[in-house]
Amino acid sequence: MSFVATEADRTHLRRALEIARGGLGRVSPNPTVGAVITGAGGELLGEGFHAELGGPHAEVAAIADVRARHGAAAANGATLYVTLEPCAHHGRQPPCTEAILEAGLGRVVIGCDDPTDKASGRGPGILRDEGVEVEFAEGAEAAAARLAVQPFRKRARTGLPLVTLKSAVSLDGFTAAPGGDSRWISGPASRALVHRWRAEADAVAVGIGTALADDPLLTARDVSDPGAVRQPVRVVFDSGARLPLESALIGSLDRAPVYVFAATGADAARVEALRGAGAEVIELAGDREARLEAALAELGRREVGSLLVEGGAGLAGSLLDAGAVDEMRVFVAPLVLGAGMPLAAGAGPGRIADAARPLEVEWMPSGEDMLASARLREW
Repeated sequence: MSFVATEADRTHLRRALEIARGGLGRVSPNPTVGAVITGAGGELLGEGFHAELGGPHAEVAAIADVRARHGAAAANGATLYVTLEPCAHHGRQPPCTEAILEAGLGRVVIGCDDPTDKASGRGPGILRDEGVEVEFAEGAEAAAARLAVQPFRKRARTGLPLVTLKSAVSLDGFTAAPGGDSRWISGPASRALVHRWRAEADAVAVGIGTALADDPLLTARDVSDPGAVRQPVRVVFDSGARLPLESALIGSLDRAPVYVFAATGADAARVEALRGAGAEVIELAGDREARLEAALAELGRREVGSLLVEGGAGLAGSLLDAGAVDEMRVFVAPLVLGAGMPLAAGAGPGRIADAARPLEVEWMPSGEDMLASARLREW
């Protein structure tokens, strides 16, 4: 019989999804997970989320919260709502299935499945074998649970990071003035949002053109709770190893690592100078498309689950041409330039009919700007 969620089930799952966000930027390569435990009458007994890599998983945190509030016996026969299926394997933490069974929980409602080979239904199967009622959510809450762990799901299925392309454009579609000036097209509210996205991402990337023109830091700054912010890896796609040693990226290696993806055959002296300065230079063979594919695969091997791409037009065009972009976030600012730099400079489709169509587009105000968030693929 298909699981029919009650309004209480949906409410508790939504709460679990809300608190799961507390792990953003702190638990990768693990997924963000939230958990809520309720009693027989639907009353909240406890809740928790996966707060740091290597720390207790959401289920264990929620059980501990129940015990702290009500005592060890309170979880007996209770219902656990969790956004991702409980694990049954030993990793940085012991299996959550063991904690669930030891606590005596009677029912588990799961937001979405875990597609990794080491999980993929094992946890729910073990719980059912031990007499626990296990149900998977459907509908809006299930969809929200899948979307909340897209970087984890994509890397589990493909070995590649989830790629989000971010840009800011004028009303007439330009990212910079004809001379290259782009500061600032978007307003303060939008720039603050970008810093939060950086804090949540595993890596932030630019092409060498943007690195030379803007000399960016690419760090997360002025975000809430700055002491807890894990800075993203900074990535430069730089076939010729031209990133200057005096650049802001090289000058801030004490804050976060820098990966430079260079082409095999790039000037050896430049490569060694960058390595000597502390950057990690990764040389890749093949043409531009092959190097891009290899770079994404290498980031995946290094446990980068989410990649925020901030420019420029050549890199954006290559990623779009390769079908490698999973989401676009574009700020549209109330400016008219009349001419300038495009968002992307790839080959593109031959006809409008062949253009990529997002699965979903959401528009929201961001200060004086409008933010368009377009999801191109789901994992």
